[in-house]
Amino acid sequence: MKAPAYITAALLIITALTGCATSPTGRNQLLLFSSSQLDEMGSQAFDSMKSEKPVSKQPGKNQYVQCVADTLLPYVPQGVYSGKWEVVVFDDEQVNAFALPGGKIGVYTGLLNVAQNQHQLAAVVGHEIGHVIAQHGNERMSQSTLIDTGSQVVNQVLAANEVPYNQAIMAGLGVGFQLGVQLPFSRAHESEADLIGLQLMAKAGFDPRESVDLWQNMEAASRGERPPELLSTHPAPQSRIKDLQAHMQAAMADYNTSASKANCRR
Repeated sequence: MKAPAYITAALLIITALTGCATSPTGRNQLLLFSSSQLDEMGSQAFDSMKSEKPVSKQPGKNQYVQCVADTLLPYVPQGVYSGKWEVVVFDDEQVNAFALPGGKIGVYTGLLNVAQNQHQLAAVVGHEIGHVIAQHGNERMSQSTLIDTGSQVVNQVLAANEVPYNQAIMAGLGVGFQLGVQLPFSRAHESEADLIGLQLMAKAGFDPRESVDLWQNMEAASRGERPPELLSTHPAPQSRIKDLQAHMQAAMADYNTSASKANCRR
């Protein structure tokens, strides 16, 4: 029996999402944009943030965050970004940080209240750099572009064939894409960035065991106010801790053989 057109189109879209490139951990990726395009977008977004959010004027915090970043960056694979990375501390109580294509790193001062030492801060910054290393921004944009295009095609097929309950089917398809494709990919990105960051911090001489303490701190800071993992773009802290611990032996081997130990003081 021939599958309905909308099911066929949906399957083609999902199939396309599983090809084209491979992430650092061996996961299939779809990358539709060039590195130069992503670098330009990252730079523009960063410039916009600097014009909208206050930048910290506290030398101690800036030097501390810069030190952590500078210790990590020599271990970023060649080809990720060839220029000089820009690191900015934003004066904001958000417990957050980010890295963008084009060599941009932003850290919010609120994170320094939860990441209690250089190792825990390195776990976060390494994680964010991991997103750039694995081209997650490119993958998210490519995925969104393909899904938007595919949804339009499906809608046109349904309308052309006068399929009953067109809008209901499209709404269901949208939910299916969100839960079945977009959110799991986001959780996959977060888990992958955790592992890349763990390796990065260990090679740079930061104690990878502190990454577990970091996520315990994060869980305590959230006060239990988290959505169910199924509906979250981020894995639950306990899931992250379990994955980190599963890779800790390899990370400790990198840490024990690192050329020097990190020494960034708050």
